[in-house]
Amino acid sequence: MKRLSAAILVAALLASSATAANDNEVDKRKAAEANAQLALAYMRQGDLTTARDKLEKAMDQDPRNPTTQLAAGFLYDRLGDDKQAQEHFEQAVKLSREDPNVVNSYAVFVCRKGDKKKGEAMLLKAAASPLNRAPEVAYANAGRCARADGRPQDAEKYFRQALSYKAEQTEALYEMASLENDLGNYLQARAFLERYSSVAPVSAASLWLAYRIERGLGDNQQATLYADRIKRDFPMSAEMSALVDAERAPK
Repeated sequence: MKRLSAAILVAALLASSATAANDNEVDKRKAAEANAQLALAYMRQGDLTTARDKLEKAMDQDPRNPTTQLAAGFLYDRLGDDKQAQEHFEQAVKLSREDPNVVNSYAVFVCRKGDKKKGEAMLLKAAASPLNRAPEVAYANAGRCARADGRPQDAEKYFRQALSYKAEQTEALYEMASLENDLGNYLQARAFLERYSSVAPVSAASLWLAYRIERGLGDNQQATLYADRIKRDFPMSAEMSALVDAERAPK
């Protein structure tokens, strides 16, 4: 009986030790997730130094956390280190088992860095995934990718697919307004921009697009109203500089 009691005691001690180790691993994973989320928040605020500090902690705590690797991809992208960014994005995709949201983020990076057809294919795969709860985001990004690749017809197809999933998808509405404006279809451009403006805040970019659309339609009075808003609300924007150039150009 004494031997049995000793064996039970040893087993209990081992189980307790294993539980403590498991709890410690869980704590590290949670801490890594929290620090990675903080890093993303600081990046959104433009504080890359603090974001890097939080990310380094997250990497020490759990480098196999897909959120940690994804945040690292975003950070190194912002820092201009494409090689490091790609490595972390690829790790995030692998560790997340090709989560469509993670694939979407990596594909956007791929599109911006030159391999637009590869990025587009990744986005379409993400959009078609049954695990994707927001396929409209991937379709809108695929449209941007195709448009940047000089294929406006494909871009329009993807933007319309995005809107078929969510009629108020802001990126797709804005891109359709911009695309129709570039094609000289000003009435359609105005209609899409009005839909966009009903669900998105006013920005220098949307006012500048509205100005160009109204100029295209020959409504100089309305165009002047948009120009005045840019001057009043966004005097330091790139759109303000473009407006100044447009107003100085020969009529």
